[in-house]
Amino acid sequence: MWIFFALVCVSLAEIALFVEIGGWIGLGSTVGAVILTAMIGAMLLRRQGIAALTDLRNRLVEGRDPRSALAHGVLIFIAGIMLLTPGFFTDAVGFSFLIHPVRAALIRNIRLRMQADAPAESTWTRADEMTVDGDFTDVTPAEDPEAPGGDDRARRSRPIDRIVPPR
Repeated sequence: MWIFFALVCVSLAEIALFVEIGGWIGLGSTVGAVILTAMIGAMLLRRQGIAALTDLRNRLVEGRDPRSALAHGVLIFIAGIMLLTPGFFTDAVGFSFLIHPVRAALIRNIRLRMQADAPAESTWTRADEMTVDGDFTDVTPAEDPEAPGGDDRARRSRPIDRIVPPR
């Protein structure tokens, strides 16, 4: 129900702004301003969207937590929807979502509101911090099976405490 109420309020605000700004600068300038902001918004959206995807890819490749990059990407996507919707109010909100500190503050606020439901510690594990438990048996052939202790593969079977990935 609140989504319907929000849509009605935004629509009324857009109509009021169109009427007010149209009265100040005229119909042609108002339409031109809406088209200009949509073009500028699309250009900024493309640039920041590519940067957000690059950041997400780099975080995934490096094994870092991608949640922040995903959140920024979602807000950039919402900004794009707002900028492509004709109107001054939605353009103002869309442009504000393209400002990194505004997005960071919004993400921080959402994270604090959701913190009560989140686990106490992050479940994200970096690749170089991963511990794997298991057993192994060395099956490489011994140099000289006739030599004393030459075939001691059975004695070399032991549990693995930690596997460290190569750097």
